Amino acid sequence: MQEQQGISLPHLTNEVVKNARKTRLDAFAVALEGWRRGLKLKWYTKDSEHFQDMIIFGVNPPGRLFSLSSEERTHYFFRTRGDKVQNSAVEVGSEKDDTKEVLLEKGVPVPLGKGFEAESTDEEIIEYSKKLDYPLVLKPTNASLGNGVVTNIQDDEGFLKALEYVRRDLGYGEVIVEQFVKGEEYRVYVIEDEVIAAYNRKPANITGDGVHTIEELIALKNRERRKNARLNSCLIDIDIEVLEFVESFGYTMESVPAKGKQIYLRQKTNVSSGGDPIDVTDTISDEVKQIAIDAVKAIPGLLHAGVDIIINENRNIDAEGLVIEINPTAQIGGILYPLEGQARDIPKAIVDYYFPETKGFDTSNSKIYFDLVEVLEPLENRTALEVEVAPAPQGKLSMRKFTVIGNVQKYSYHQWLKKKAFDLGVHGSIHNNVFDEIEIVVAAETSKQIYEFKEQIKNCPQHATVNSIKEEMYHEPITIGFEITEKFKATNPKSVNYTHRKMEKDLINKQRYLNRVNKDIQHIYNSRSWKATKPLRSIKRRLR
Repeated sequence: MQEQQGISLPHLTNEVVKNARKTRLDAFAVALEGWRRGLKLKWYTKDSEHFQDMIIFGVNPPGRLFSLSSEERTHYFFRTRGDKVQNSAVEVGSEKDDTKEVLLEKGVPVPLGKGFEAESTDEEIIEYSKKLDYPLVLKPTNASLGNGVVTNIQDDEGFLKALEYVRRDLGYGEVIVEQFVKGEEYRVYVIEDEVIAAYNRKPANITGDGVHTIEELIALKNRERRKNARLNSCLIDIDIEVLEFVESFGYTMESVPAKGKQIYLRQKTNVSSGGDPIDVTDTISDEVKQIAIDAVKAIPGLLHAGVDIIINENRNIDAEGLVIEINPTAQIGGILYPLEGQARDIPKAIVDYYFPETKGFDTSNSKIYFDLVEVLEPLENRTALEVEVAPAPQGKLSMRKFTVIGNVQKYSYHQWLKKKAFDLGVHGSIHNNVFDEIEIVVAAETSKQIYEFKEQIKNCPQHATVNSIKEEMYHEPITIGFEITEKFKATNPKSVNYTHRKMEKDLINKQRYLNRVNKDIQHIYNSRSWKATKPLRSIKRRLR
């Protein structure tokens, strides 16, 4: 089974963004675009004084806060949101109920509904729900990534269950009750009067092939999602929600769907919970685009944001689309790496907006980037509050790959080459191949620099011997600086410490994952559906 992949941007390949996951990907994409244009780039921790006046949500480890500077100006960014967006607009956008009230005042279509404070009783919320027709939606006013959103509630029993789940199990006191609008959900990214990109967010799903079980199809789809720079951190988890949703359609994890049969696994559409991003920038209607633009304009000081819109299929609602949420700090990875369609260059549009003096600078063929992990290391280990990235080489680079054979796999030789590379202004890396062979990739602003570096490879110190050098053109992305393969870097105490910290972090993350799996299993054992199907499982075991 092959998952379709969209057309990506040539200057934002998987190799370039390999160390930027989730919300770090959004920040890195914008920062990289500005840096490639020659803007000065700095990264910060959340303790930096430059961000004390900007509303920042969440824990935010390094890699989300940065600044870009030209000779004329400096702007500060939190992920995709720049400092032109006012805090008052962020406050409105972060509270779904406040957003709804502002949009209603400005005539922007939204689903009917009402917000309730944490002090509101369940009885008050239930009483209001009876004023709206089912199906309904219950969601927290200030959650993100679809957390706690319960959609398509069909009856009183379902509403009571959702209320218990959101307010008690998840602890979200402030909630919104609103109409459930049936239809496709779009994320539309707007900068002032222009729609830059739009993508359809389909809930997590699999398509049958007549051979594999649902559980196997999920594993196959996750294998393909791992190849996508945005979706590799948004795999489909088989949790209690998925199990109950699949069961509601009369399937189990062992069912083998017919070839071509699409089965949805969740109600919510968020990419972070397994949803599929499909580019629709060129196909959505002008009316829907105008609704998104009007929504951003309705909130003073907003200027650019992601607008979530349901394309309405309800006959009793007039508007073609209804706004369900506005996100001033919207994630953009879904449209940078869509499963279908064309990637849209939102980072380019953001940098154009903040630095119009660089607007004609084309980075679409740029192969140069920086190692995000290495740049952020002083911030990660708290030895610095800010880090400035070395300037990006400008102009077309001369790039070569040298395959060197001989007695060349020596750490001292590699360090010597690294020093020569710095002296000559050459960027690149050294990688070991077989026991007597290394691969050196280099880039420089002139062919002369490349030639001089090649001469240094030949004129190696006495403790290394070069028998032959094969030279060929190189066209893949390359980092600034000069990197030695990980095997040799491990002899450096700083690298050992960094590797050790990374291993500890990986172990912690794996333990958290196991805890979550155990919790999900416990939920399954305690669920009504598991208890109700116990006799069937007993029969199945006897038949075996």
